[in-house]
Order: sequence, then C-alpha cells, then structure tokens
Amino acid sequence: MGMKHFRPMTPSLRNMTVSTFDEITKKTPEKSLLTTKKKNSGRNSYGRITVRHQGGGNRQKYRLVDFKRRKDDMTATVLGIEYDPNRSANIALIEYEDGTKSYILAPIGLKDGDKVVSGEKADIKPGNCMKIENIPVGTMIHNIELNPGQGGKLVRAAGQEAQLMAKEGKYAHVRLPSGEMRLIMAVCRATIGTVGNSDHENVKLGKAGRTRHLGKRPEVRGSVMNPNDHPHGGGEGRAPVGHAGPMTPWGKPALGYKTRKKNKQSDKFIVKRRK
Repeated sequence: MGMKHFRPMTPSLRNMTVSTFDEITKKTPEKSLLTTKKKNSGRNSYGRITVRHQGGGNRQKYRLVDFKRRKDDMTATVLGIEYDPNRSANIALIEYEDGTKSYILAPIGLKDGDKVVSGEKADIKPGNCMKIENIPVGTMIHNIELNPGQGGKLVRAAGQEAQLMAKEGKYAHVRLPSGEMRLIMAVCRATIGTVGNSDHENVKLGKAGRTRHLGKRPEVRGSVMNPNDHPHGGGEGRAPVGHAGPMTPWGKPALGYKTRKKNKQSDKFIVKRRK
C-alpha cells in the first residue's frame, strides 16, 4: 500500500498524507454482514460523559468479522478486499463452499481468488487458521485466541504480527508485537501471516477536521485551565505543574503511574514483560 502526498497549497495539505488504498478491490460492503453502530459519545446509560473527547464523526456501519473461524476443513474463496471504518486493518470477504459469506482480517499477500481454510489439515499460508499446536515454531501469526473457542483477541491491528517461539506441554510461547512473551494454550487458534495495511501507521492527518471525522473532539491542556477545573491550572503566565508529579483532572498520578493490579490472574502467563 502506498501513500498519497499533496502539493502544499494550504498549511493543512503541506503535511497531510492519505492511503492510496491499493489493496482495496471491492468498494461496497456485503449488506448481509452489516449491522447498525450506535454512538454514545462517551456517555454511559445515565447520559453522563464517562469518556471525554468523544463525539461527532462520520456515520459508520459495523462489519461482522469472523474472529472464530469454526468452519473446519471447508475451503473458502476470497471475493474481495474491503475497507473497514471500524479498524485499522482491511478485511477480506470470503465465500465458503456451502455459499456462506464471511469477513476475515486481510493478511499481507491475500488476493482475490485465493483459497483459505481453517482446521488441522490447513497449509501454512496467509489467511489459514488452525490450532497453535499444529503451527510450526517460528511462524508469524495474528488473530490469536486467549481461551479456546472465544475468538481471536490478540494481534488484530494493521501491520501487526506475533511469532510462535516454542511449544511446551499444553502451552505455547508467543512473542507479541509489544515484545511481551506470553504463554497461550496450544489448543487456542491463530491465523497465519501478518495483518495487512501495514502503512497505516504512516498516515498523517494533517488537519483538525480529519480528527473530527474520526469522532475525536478537542483536548485541552490542564495547564491552561483554572485551578477549579484541573490540578495543573492557575498561576501567572506559564506556571509549572505545582505538584510532585503530573496529575489527572481528578487528582490521580499520571504519566508513568502503574495501574495494573498487583495480583492479576494473567500474571502467571507472562514470561517476559514488554520492552
């Protein structure tokens, strides 16, 4: 996938880049796999804002992506690669031999007309899904389950990949994109390959309007607020924070303060922390 640059006719166009969407081969989504997506603008069931800086944005429909891949030993044909507004990765529309259509994450190298299959008999090639115990050590994988039958939870963003490092008993050692080494049950499923649309991280929005199109509202620095609005606020001119360290608007430590529980259950599955 390439990047499109613009002539600097305006200040916003000077640094703005857009994806060329070279991988996209199908423009319109499959209607049977669409569902409504309700916006709450960061509000809870009482109508109170619990997540700030959300609201507006373009209208979107949710694509029902199959993260479980339970149709074993049934070949599916790729009908097209589509854009998905709900995630950074592209998705692929596939059709099984029985006529069922489904969406999957599109890995690098998957093209129209390719065949994908899930199950123990599947080959080691991009888009195929199988249990980790059937995948050779050293293979790059994505869409990894945490619990058998739950569906893929890890490594689903554009350009991401994990590596199967070792298999020991009923667990496998998997190195995640963050550098964390984690134990995952060998009966959990994963998909072969690297998630596509790897140039997504190089997109520069260039102007505030594109951020608003994504549904993000403006953020205001605490240091320019009044003392009754933020712990960093107040003072004459550009005043320092005025505390031992930076704080959240509610007075909790910020920037580097560890919030992970000390006795979290999943600690025993983490062999090596991320970098």
